[in-house]
Amino acid sequence: MKKYPWWKAMVDYSLSFLAIIFLLPVFLILFVTASLDTGFPGIFKQDRVGRFGHVFTIYKFKTYHSTTHTKSAVGKWIRKYKLDELPQLFNILKGDMSLVGPRPDISGYYDELKGNDRLILELKPGLTSEAGIKYKNEDEILSQQRDPLRYNNEVLFPEKVKMNLQYYYHLSFKNDMYILLKTFSVLR
Repeated sequence: MKKYPWWKAMVDYSLSFLAIIFLLPVFLILFVTASLDTGFPGIFKQDRVGRFGHVFTIYKFKTYHSTTHTKSAVGKWIRKYKLDELPQLFNILKGDMSLVGPRPDISGYYDELKGNDRLILELKPGLTSEAGIKYKNEDEILSQQRDPLRYNNEVLFPEKVKMNLQYYYHLSFKNDMYILLKTFSVLR
């Protein structure tokens, strides 16, 4: 098992702390908007698989109506620009996540990996990743499939595993900065 790099923790905590302070007005606006649009509270919580397979609670702004369980018009806009992901900065401060790493998934995926693929579990889940960038429109891709679950299980997830293993083997400060900059360029 690799030792978690000291620089990664330092970058995670300092950048997420600064981002939370800087974005506090945006957080408040999005929280109020999501609460009015989808029902109070405007925060979505879900269990996800983290480092070493430990389960943690992830936070997002809610984008689905509480009663109809359909994506709201405001929610579509929030998701398009990945603003629903901003509360995960608190997950980073808590130590559950990293800025860069495999996107956290529900049980039944990363926790079920075998052999060398399990090396991914030595990484903290990330707010962004190469796979997250490549499949930023995953909902759209899956909605075009006849059997979305099967397509995810047989095509998307195995590709994400390959990409996340490449990240594991090439973990570096330079690579993390590249992925962060690439994320910002894609969000424009």
